[in-house]
Amino acid sequence: MVVIVDTISNPLRPRHPEKVNRPDSASPPKPDWIRVRAPNTRGYADTRNIVRANGLHTVCEEAGCPNIGECWDKKHATFMIMGDTCTRACAFCNVKTGMPNALDAAEPENVAEAVAKLGLAHVVITSVDRDDLADGGAEHFAQTIRAIRAACPSTTIEILTPDFLRKEGALEIVVAARPDVFNHNLETVPSRYLTVRPGARYFHSIRLLQRVKELDPTIFTKSGIMVGLGEERHEVQQVMDDLRSGDVDFLTIGQYLQPTRKHHAVMRYVPPDEFSSYEKVAYTKGFLMVSASPLTRSSHHAGEDFARLKAARAATAR
Repeated sequence: MVVIVDTISNPLRPRHPEKVNRPDSASPPKPDWIRVRAPNTRGYADTRNIVRANGLHTVCEEAGCPNIGECWDKKHATFMIMGDTCTRACAFCNVKTGMPNALDAAEPENVAEAVAKLGLAHVVITSVDRDDLADGGAEHFAQTIRAIRAACPSTTIEILTPDFLRKEGALEIVVAARPDVFNHNLETVPSRYLTVRPGARYFHSIRLLQRVKELDPTIFTKSGIMVGLGEERHEVQQVMDDLRSGDVDFLTIGQYLQPTRKHHAVMRYVPPDEFSSYEKVAYTKGFLMVSASPLTRSSHHAGEDFARLKAARAATAR
């Protein structure tokens, strides 16, 4: 099921019109280990100004990432292409939902210019879901990768893509542009998909990641899940096995945080020691890189993690 909601005819409609009539879902109070400082540094302001000057969107802002202060202070922004409106209506996500505008043909060049201004050695590019497009936005991803390569040849590129569900040939277009890291998040365990990620299909996402390796084994693959949504420990471990069956290199596990009371409630705040346990188990299953902590997010410390990922691959090749 794909939910598409029109917000063009009435721009005053709420950010998540499909959730307005849902009952409020209360989450437990946040524990001390999940709290972060409000962003107010000079580096944060500089990054915000560059993003605004180039007319760009970031998942850092749109998804309400708790790490935005830390990352933007270092001028590490994750760009969100193809607009700020998603055609899906996932129960966990704070990105606006509705009918998106047409693609901005200048966006790939604008992203490349911002990457150059920020001086990024490693950049993460993600997007909203664009089920309205014939290729799901695959060519736009490819154009953005090529524009960054032309403007910043030494910058490594990590992409975090939608699932391109029912978009035949789309994945091949993106892989042919040769990003350094191909990330597609599973988000949660299979048993929670109908309530958390109803527009997606778990095994399609597993196959997508596996197919990337079949098309180009040199590309690093990556995926992530959130915990605290009602999953069981054995289900998380099964996700690890499923990802390794697709030869995925890098796994991230972070705490789900409820954006509003209309979104899925936090069922449990997972303590730091459980994240450490998940990390140890994941490494035993063969992942080259694992990041698991309450504040872990897909693009958090992505540059440093990419360097470690390359080193881990080199070590296994000896």
